[in-house]
Amino acid sequence: MKQPWPTKEVMEQIYKMKLWGDNSTEFYSGVGSHNPEIIHPYIEAVTSFLTSFKEPITVCDLGCGDFNVGKKLVKHARKYVGIDIVPDLITYNTQKFKAKNLEFHCLDIAKDPLPKTDCAILRQVLQHLSNIEIQQVVNKLNAFKYIILTEHLPKGDFEPNKDIIAGQGIRLKKESGVNLLAPPFNLQVKEEKLLSELALDEFKGLLRTTLYKVY
Repeated sequence: MKQPWPTKEVMEQIYKMKLWGDNSTEFYSGVGSHNPEIIHPYIEAVTSFLTSFKEPITVCDLGCGDFNVGKKLVKHARKYVGIDIVPDLITYNTQKFKAKNLEFHCLDIAKDPLPKTDCAILRQVLQHLSNIEIQQVVNKLNAFKYIILTEHLPKGDFEPNKDIIAGQGIRLKKESGVNLLAPPFNLQVKEEKLLSELALDEFKGLLRTTLYKVY
């Protein structure tokens, strides 16, 4: 599928034009990153995982957005790295959020090398990308021991991984959603565990957060 605009420019326009909404701040990652009914169960589930280790692990938040969710998880990691493709957003986050174990980097997660950490978090990120870009990300995920993936999926059975143009909605409009274990991605994992699942009548479908142990 032809990608008419680079993903970086697409995401910059989304924030600039406030296509995900506006809460009177410079950057806003949408209701999915701010609605308490959505984010509280997620934060609780991920916190439970991160605090299950005797020694804190390192985390890379791939597509950290406005960091309204990530800021609740930083204290549970030995090191927390926030990654996003929008330069001004990363500058904003760096100035706003301060912690000794926290750093931000502006990277294209599909094209650029990723920081080496124990765990990768992908929270409603892949659903915005084309299959070519998702495959580029998947090719790097074996470097992580754990992956925490959250995706907006249809309820019931669906055909996974229908392709889209990055930034133009998500696969839900095609009655599809991202499943990394299914073709064409076929991610190989050692273990799979459901961390949380939330039905969203208002937004259709459900939010599913899955933990994968890669090795």
